[in-house]
Amino acid sequence: MKKVDFEKDTIITNIIQTALPMLVAQVFSLLYSIVDRIYIGRIEGYGTQALGAVGLCFPMITLIGGFTNMFGLGGAPLFSIALGKNDGRKAGDVLNTAFRLEITAGVVLMLLGELFAAGILSVFGAAADELVFSVPYIRIYLIGTVFTMISTGMNPYINAHGYASVGMKSVLTGAVSNIVLDPIFIFALGLGVKGAAIATVISQFLSMLVVLRFLFGPENEFKISFQRFFTFSYAKEIISLGLSPFVMQCTNSLVSVACNNVLMRTGGALYVSVMTMISSVRQILDTPIMAVTEGSSPAISYNYGAGKFKRVKCAIMIMSVTAIAYTCLMWMLIERFPLLFIRIFSDDATLQQLALRPLHLYFLAFVFQAFQYSGQTVFKALNKKKQTIFFSLFRKVIMVVPLTFLLPYAFQMGTDGVFLAEPVSNLIGGLACFITMAATVFPELKKDGA
Repeated sequence: MKKVDFEKDTIITNIIQTALPMLVAQVFSLLYSIVDRIYIGRIEGYGTQALGAVGLCFPMITLIGGFTNMFGLGGAPLFSIALGKNDGRKAGDVLNTAFRLEITAGVVLMLLGELFAAGILSVFGAAADELVFSVPYIRIYLIGTVFTMISTGMNPYINAHGYASVGMKSVLTGAVSNIVLDPIFIFALGLGVKGAAIATVISQFLSMLVVLRFLFGPENEFKISFQRFFTFSYAKEIISLGLSPFVMQCTNSLVSVACNNVLMRTGGALYVSVMTMISSVRQILDTPIMAVTEGSSPAISYNYGAGKFKRVKCAIMIMSVTAIAYTCLMWMLIERFPLLFIRIFSDDATLQQLALRPLHLYFLAFVFQAFQYSGQTVFKALNKKKQTIFFSLFRKVIMVVPLTFLLPYAFQMGTDGVFLAEPVSNLIGGLACFITMAATVFPELKKDGA
């Protein structure tokens, strides 16, 4: 099993070796939920209604992802920096602490979700007829909470250690299983929405097994140890740095709730289905950006810890240029072939035509999302907690949520206003984050002798 050498290989080699397996992993990770939606949208008789109902579960699923990323993405830079400083003891303690945090949070979230699923979904805007589909789906989905938190949450540490191929294998295992099991449980066994959730839980379990095999196996230098159970000081550091990805996920959940409520009032349930489709398209298109930025993060963190600041700057530039070029290309494809993306999730002609204008509006400023991801990744990789948290809050809480209400009502833009809130926030938030990063981080690296 080949390990990435963050110290000796070129920066572009490091990024490619880490980002490519991560890209494959994240593409297939999407399939956990995306494939569900593709199949659910095609259930004869009630597919469109069920798709909208499952879309109302997104905030709960996103919240679980927030906790997963808090302990995973929050601790991975600390792990990488420790490796760069040759501090194996700290690296091992950070890994062990994060593992315990993932399990504990997973159990708590699963229990709370199972107890209050119906009430939570009602708060999120689900009507009585939608609860028929959304409650069974989310209750089954929640059974796999611990599975997904271990598999997804521990992968950043595996990647940071240089074994990106293992992370890719774990995700591939789960995703391929989901692709195979979904049509069996949904259609062949006639379980519908419940079948989609069952397939997902089984897939999450299989993915977790791959991760556990590595963490406890001979290849891993920093094995999970039951003697070193928990380190409170490192838990505090992990949570502190992890607040940024947590806030990003939570604010995404908040945005979903706000969008669903406003769309239900201004356009009706059909527009909730449209937003579900567009959000799914965005998830697909976001994946390569996340792969490039998160794939660059270990190289940035390791070389920062090792004091090799020229390599840090080189990694930042390669990451940023790649992300910007990709988002420009995707925006052009959406403008030219919008139906290509919409038809992935529905064959309902009425829904397809209704989704065209919202799709164009939503992705108007997609390129500026690259600036947000790049700036945010640098702040997180360099352990700059205040900046990471602020810009997470700025784009979503300060910008998107107020605009979701202001544009439809105060500016009388109706449903158009909901879909325009995202590009406006991308433009302002993305530029603010990247410019601040460039103005603060680059002088620091130069000053330190890069």
